Amino acid sequence: MSDVDDSQEYEVVVVGGGPAGLQAALYTTRLGHDTAVVDRGGGRAAMMLDTHNVAGVTEDVSGNEFLGTAQQQVEDYGGDVVRDLIVDAERTDDGRFRLGGNDTELVADRVVLGVGFNDERPEPPVPRTGKGLHYCLHCDAYMFVDRPVYVMGTGEATAHVAMIMLNFTDDVDVLLRGEDPEWSDETDEQLRGHPVGIVESEISGMNKSGDGWLESFEFEDGSVRQYRGGFAMYGSDYNTDLATQLGCNLNNDGTVVVGDSMETSVDGVYAVGDITPGHNQIPVAMGKGAQAGLDIHYDLREFPRDRASIRAEGPVGDDEVPGLGDRVHAAAAGFEEARAPPIETPAADPADDD
Repeated sequence: MSDVDDSQEYEVVVVGGGPAGLQAALYTTRLGHDTAVVDRGGGRAAMMLDTHNVAGVTEDVSGNEFLGTAQQQVEDYGGDVVRDLIVDAERTDDGRFRLGGNDTELVADRVVLGVGFNDERPEPPVPRTGKGLHYCLHCDAYMFVDRPVYVMGTGEATAHVAMIMLNFTDDVDVLLRGEDPEWSDETDEQLRGHPVGIVESEISGMNKSGDGWLESFEFEDGSVRQYRGGFAMYGSDYNTDLATQLGCNLNNDGTVVVGDSMETSVDGVYAVGDITPGHNQIPVAMGKGAQAGLDIHYDLREFPRDRASIRAEGPVGDDEVPGLGDRVHAAAAGFEEARAPPIETPAADPADDD
């Protein structure tokens, strides 16, 4: 992690070091803007044992490896990556933004919120996340082809995910865990028209296989059911504290309202990734981050200067170009030098020794 002084100033500060935030930072940094990413650590992507559905990234890459590579890219291009938790944010009198963390205070022209959400976890006993407990249907359904699967929860999403899983396996149970179902009568009729088991009894115990994966659940009614794994569907807790502090509008589901370029209702503030509406997928989040980064660049870049400014202030002076941020400018030369092929010294001609 980079060392950053208190009250350090940047053109762009990205809050959140997940795929969306890091992708936004890659764009703003490589496009010449002094950028910092503030990452508290952890997050949904960091918990991934394997990376799925990302073109060019093989499945043996863990979430931490994936994120670590992206962080290193940001730093190589001249950005800063700071380990801290931003706890408060406000707009300053000059129209910029002050972001206060536990150990850091940053000032930025533009802010990108990539803070995502937390999955509501079921009560134990449950297996380890990634070893039989999963939250992303589109990421992990492929893992359970022809395997026994559970879907845990009581709401509409539980019933629909259970029916969707029949595309991958013929052995699907809904685990109500002693609670009453909360899905609608229409959904109940639809669910019972599919070969999905509904287990009402609470889980009383769990058994694991030698590799740490879930093997079976024990239930209070005395039954034991084998599962390779399954999905917990208890909802999402969106991390909107900073968005609320800055005055950003929220949707009814708790996500942040954004436009086509990921701009929020507050000028200069963007939101990307899982905190915004849409599929919670790494490639989708990265696309949102890229869109925000591009829009910020169009807004902040120095050139071309408009004609009105040229008439008022005169032509662009030689001392004003290039229009790069100081940190990016300093890093760029070293980056290209490191990538340049070595200069080969011609071999000496033996005849020269005569």
